[in-house]
Amino acid sequence: MSIESTLTIVRLIIGVCILSIGSYTDFKTRTASDKLWFLMGGIGLLILVGQYFSIGFEIPTYLIGIPLMFGVAYLLFRVGIIFGGADAKALMSLSILVPFWPKLGNAFPIHTSILPFPWVVFSNSIFLFLFIPLILLVINAFKKNLEFPYCLVGYKMSIGRAKRSFVWPLERLNGEGKRSFIWNPMNDDKIEEEFDKLGKLGRREVWVTPKIPFMVPLLIGFILSFIVGDILYFIVSSLIPV
Repeated sequence: MSIESTLTIVRLIIGVCILSIGSYTDFKTRTASDKLWFLMGGIGLLILVGQYFSIGFEIPTYLIGIPLMFGVAYLLFRVGIIFGGADAKALMSLSILVPFWPKLGNAFPIHTSILPFPWVVFSNSIFLFLFIPLILLVINAFKKNLEFPYCLVGYKMSIGRAKRSFVWPLERLNGEGKRSFIWNPMNDDKIEEEFDKLGKLGRREVWVTPKIPFMVPLLIGFILSFIVGDILYFIVSSLIPV
């Protein structure tokens, strides 16, 4: 096995281990310790130094992706596309751990592209979110709760349980006291107040949307990136042959 393939396997194992821990804590508490990302970034930096003094960098320009990913992650956090600071830090540390396209022999990843590998990990993770409306539609159809557009982005839950869960209300009361559909996050300190308002209307169940822990799709996207490669590039290139 070549040194490059060995480094790829090491990066894969480290990434999977740390992201698995982050996914577990994110799922249970919707938080992930900063120590995880400092550890991932620190190990990634050590691997980069070792690679530089052993086999060097085949395409050193990919290192530009590290500061670019730092900027992109910060921007996505500031505009609210990714909601947690831990999510942004995870993307930043991943850019240090896997700045280059991996090589697992001549077989994987299957579909490479010209895009930086850290960005591909992120885009693959976002791609997984596209399946959420379909999954929710099936669940709501099974429960016979097909009220659009609520059934595409959420599900019904008792108000008491909703207050104890990691969810946002999809139903809000406007100035006239009428129910309206609003699909956007709200401050945690206002969530219980909104549920109380709905409860005063005699509602026992309300439509909610889950606070999906981004670490879980990030972990899956990370693994898929090593095996499949750039999923979006593969789909686009399949539809529009070059």
